[in-house]
Amino acid sequence: MKQQVEDFNSYRSKMNEIILGKQNKVINRLFNLDTNTYMDGALSTKTKEMLGLVASMVLRCDDCIKYHLEKCYEQQLTTEEVYEIFAVANIVGGTIVIPHTRRAAEFWEALIEP
Repeated sequence: MKQQVEDFNSYRSKMNEIILGKQNKVINRLFNLDTNTYMDGALSTKTKEMLGLVASMVLRCDDCIKYHLEKCYEQQLTTEEVYEIFAVANIVGGTIVIPHTRRAAEFWEALIEP
């Protein structure tokens, strides 16, 4: 399962390098804004990553879900906390979020695998 995490991160890094290497001012600024949004402020980085995960699940973006799950893992969320986030996302987004919850659960298991 760890291979799934490695593959995701490798592809993401490779493509970000290509995209940012084109030096498009708007895209580079957008990436920078995204990075800065999740820094500690009035809300902690941990809280912002949890919010990002819920939003990504409701918007049904699997890549975003994986990204925020990994950030939540880095912020040392517990499995119980992650499943409460899944619950909020499913209540807000409805049953259409269930398939994304399955893939999110699979990715979380890969992250926590020893």
